[in-house]
Amino acid sequence: MPVKIRLSRQGRKKRPFYYIVAADSRSKRDGRYLEKLGTYNPVTTPASITLDVDASLKWLHNGAQPTDTARTILSYKGVMYKKHLQRGVTKGAFSQEEADKKFEEWVTAKEAKVNAQKDGLAKAIADDKAQRLAAEKEINEARAKAIAAANAPEPVAEEAEATADDSAE
Repeated sequence: MPVKIRLSRQGRKKRPFYYIVAADSRSKRDGRYLEKLGTYNPVTTPASITLDVDASLKWLHNGAQPTDTARTILSYKGVMYKKHLQRGVTKGAFSQEEADKKFEEWVTAKEAKVNAQKDGLAKAIADDKAQRLAAEKEINEARAKAIAAANAPEPVAEEAEATADDSAE
């Protein structure tokens, strides 16, 4: 039975949500699957991914073939790197402890990079909001001045009358 690691679409129209599953390649896209490995939500910014790394690695070692999108997600979460390190342990290039250490270093670096991206997005959103608020304040002040000028009594006519009264005396 050929097994594939692929995405199973859930969610409503124009709001996709995917399960990452290990399924028989002959079954339907959203049909029966052998094991649910995680979720992928592309609607959020950045896309949110939860994945059981050990189960995914087990399926890869058993010969499951990931689809292109699933391979990208597995690479992003480090499953493909961990498989690569396990292959090195199997061949005797280094020990399991060294492989685990390398993987943990990679995970911390990846998390720092993702957190920096999230912080950058949050900062950009806050800056954009502040900029739009400042522009709106300027427009409101200009409108208030125009309304005040339109509602103010005409001092020119009163001054002309006052100067005419002074000259008459």
